[in-house]
Amino acid sequence: MKEKQIEQKLVKSIKQAGGLALKFVSPGNAGVPDRLLLMPNGTAAFAELKAPGMKPRALQQIQINRIRKLGFKVFVIDDPEQIPVVVSEVMQYE
Repeated sequence: MKEKQIEQKLVKSIKQAGGLALKFVSPGNAGVPDRLLLMPNGTAAFAELKAPGMKPRALQQIQINRIRKLGFKVFVIDDPEQIPVVVSEVMQYE
């Protein structure tokens, strides 16, 4: 399975849960996560999508750590089986 297919499944699952999985692009800030997850309970989280078995690059990990230090959840997803867990966690996160 490719990264794009996992990303499509995440977008669909977040939408089914009533949320948005917006493509996140931040000019001048390379390495930011792929998706901004906005949920109907008022929570926000980020998702970095990877092909199966792949890990974030060094710059991506730096950005993930920066965002987590601000108190946001950042999920690294490399398997579609992780998606239901992510949806559940982001719905409970406040």
